[in-house]
This record gives sequence, C-alpha cells and structure tokens, in this order.
Amino acid sequence: MKLEIKRVKKAYKDKIAVHDFSMELNAGECVGLIGPNGAGKSTLIKMISDMIEPDEGEILLNGNKISRMKREIGYLPQYPNFYPWMTARETLAFMGQLSGLRKDELAKSIPEILTKVGLGEAGNAKVGTFSGGMKQRLGIAQALLHKPALLVMDEPVSALDPVGRREVVNLIREIKQDTTIILSTHILSDAEEICERFVMIRKGIKIEDTTIAELFGRGNNNKLSIQCTAKDLTWMDAAKKLPYVKNIEVTGHRMDIEVENIRTDKNRLLENALMHGVDILKFEVHTDTLEEIFLQLVVK
Repeated sequence: MKLEIKRVKKAYKDKIAVHDFSMELNAGECVGLIGPNGAGKSTLIKMISDMIEPDEGEILLNGNKISRMKREIGYLPQYPNFYPWMTARETLAFMGQLSGLRKDELAKSIPEILTKVGLGEAGNAKVGTFSGGMKQRLGIAQALLHKPALLVMDEPVSALDPVGRREVVNLIREIKQDTTIILSTHILSDAEEICERFVMIRKGIKIEDTTIAELFGRGNNNKLSIQCTAKDLTWMDAAKKLPYVKNIEVTGHRMDIEVENIRTDKNRLLENALMHGVDILKFEVHTDTLEEIFLQLVVK
C-alpha cells in the first residue's frame, strides 16, 4: 500500500486551508499529522478520505485516484454519530451494508471486530448508553469493518475524558500492528505515544516531516538541566559569565543551560556550581519534550 499526496491545495472563499501539501505514506506506518487548531489538519484528512476534493493537486492510493479506492480506506471522524436506539451490532450491520458488505460476511466479522475493540460484551447494548470512549471504539470498529488497507482518523481522542482517551490510545497502539494509520491530533502526548513519524502543519503548509527519533535528536546534545533550590538561582548570574555557556533559560527552579560541548563542559559546569555552594536537586542532560519542539516550530 502506498498513499501519495501531491501538491494539494484547498481554499474556502478567500481563506486557504491547505496549500501545496505533499507527502507519502507506506504500508505499516503510523503517521501523526499534528498542528494547532485551524492549521488545516481536518481539511487534509477529509481530502485523503475523499469527502472533499482538492482545488489543485491529486491524492493517489496504490497509483489510483483516491475516489476509486474508497473500499481500501477506513475513516473515523472526530465525533462519530450513531443512532442511539440501535445496538452496537445493529449499528455495524447497518453501516456494513451501506459499505456493500454481504450479510453473511457481517455475521462473521461483526463479533470479531467488537471483540477486537473491547466491546465484545456490549454488542447488544444500545449505543445511547455508551460512554464517550465506548462510542469512539465503536467508531473504530465501523472504520475497520471492511478490512481497509488505510485507517484515517481525525482527532480520535480530543473529545474524550482521561479514561476514554487511555482506552482509545491503547486500542490504536494494538491496531497499528497490522494496519497503516494516519491520524490528526493536537494532543502531543498521545501522538508521541502512538506514532513513529510526525508531519507538522501550520497555516495549511507542511513545515516538518520527520521521525520521532530524529525530532528528539535535534538540539539536545549540548543542553544541561539543573534543578536547585530557589535561593541558589542567583548562581545563574555567575554561570552566564562562563566562556563555554551559550544560553540559560529558567523555568521555576530549573535552569536549562546550553553549553558549547556537552562532553567537556558538563563536568566543568557541575564543578562551578558546587564551588558556589549550589544545592543541586537534579542534574541531567536536557531532552526537549515534543511540546517544546512543537512550539519552537509552530510559534514563529
């Protein structure tokens, strides 16, 4: 399976939602499309799912136009909408028939998919009684019912409480073992846990396409983090004058210090702090969080 997005553009009246966006997705990948609200994520997801057409460019799946490959795509909207008086089984049977699946196929696959998403014992319960997390898991079930090659998810956990979010995140982690996934989200901790590759979008424009390992490897090699007591923060003035210290940022009782060479300078910095009587609570090589990296890229 290969998804190709080639220079797509989508505008609404005078506002450009997605501009000149290109990327490729290969079988077995789990890619997070991340960006702030209004960045164009949902518009792009809808174009990939062939819910709307791009004004320019094209989207191909296995070399064919996406409109001819809908059978290979499973789609989970941000807010799945089900009839509350239907049971989970009835819901999947109804949606499966809309997708062109035969009744005998559904009779076999519905119990299997309900078990897979953790709703095996709730198949005969009415959807109106479901929690938010259960409805989202049912949404994933309907997206997987026809065994798609590509699962497209739009903000799958943003509307859930912490318990529901944990349920769905764990489920997606299981599903990605045998399904190619692209999901949009602005909840960075979930993206970090689920995805190995990130595509960052800002104002409709792709600004990054990288792996999590490469992203976390940037700019961290020469940063140290020192946590100390409040009274010892005054040592920062002395540390700034050291010739190998390039920059210091303070957050609460923590100082993030950029030095010229982490191998040679970390010991010298520690010695200087001890010489000034600094009460060090924690001393480590600093690693940026995904949120810190994201803010550096999108807040410009």
